Amino acid sequence: MSNYELGVIGGMGPLATSMFYERIIERTLANCDQEHLNMIIFNHATMPDRTKAILSGEHQMFLEQMKSDLNAMETLGVSYIAIPCNTSHYFMEQIKAMTYLKVIDMVEETALAIRQRFGVGARVGILATHGTIFSGTYEKACTANDLIYIKPNPKMQDQVMKVIYDIKADCFADVHEFESIVMSMVNDYQCDAVILACTELSIIQLGKVASSFCVDAMDVLVEKSIVYAGKKVKDHVE
Repeated sequence: MSNYELGVIGGMGPLATSMFYERIIERTLANCDQEHLNMIIFNHATMPDRTKAILSGEHQMFLEQMKSDLNAMETLGVSYIAIPCNTSHYFMEQIKAMTYLKVIDMVEETALAIRQRFGVGARVGILATHGTIFSGTYEKACTANDLIYIKPNPKMQDQVMKVIYDIKADCFADVHEFESIVMSMVNDYQCDAVILACTELSIIQLGKVASSFCVDAMDVLVEKSIVYAGKKVKDHVE
């Protein structure tokens, strides 16, 4: 029997995977090294671009490489799989069908968390890649959980994509510009909550007001990964 509870298929992108790992450590209730999760992380940086795969319809290469990673995780004996990439969840049904391992569904878990926090009928905005928006994954999850799904207009969506790819290119992300996008979703679209549905967006340090409306899908995945691995989640420290 393996000593590794969690397997992470990452590298989409590498900086987001690094942050996911750091947040797992920060949020796990542990008094010593030995009380933290045993994890295996694949930083698969050469994984084909998920947005391009979705928009072009050319899925085969991505799915083949994902299958290879899942097979390796099975061989290594992990119990659960986390994929800290929102866009890749478009392929969640195919991914789940490729393995007997439990794959934690970040999209579904995020919708459930929003319903619990904001209630049935909450208006939920989404900030994500073109691929995630086009895929409809969050729209379906919100609808299934009796939430009202709101997406940005094309101009705002282009602004969000610029922020995402600036971060991927290790460029400066304008925090104030991004906060204005969040607050536009709240004020102009009357959203009760805004999903940060791209792991690159999780990297941005939002101010207290903007962050109070945001539900970070990565944070949801972090917490569920800890719980599924049999550990306790540490409360947020203000």
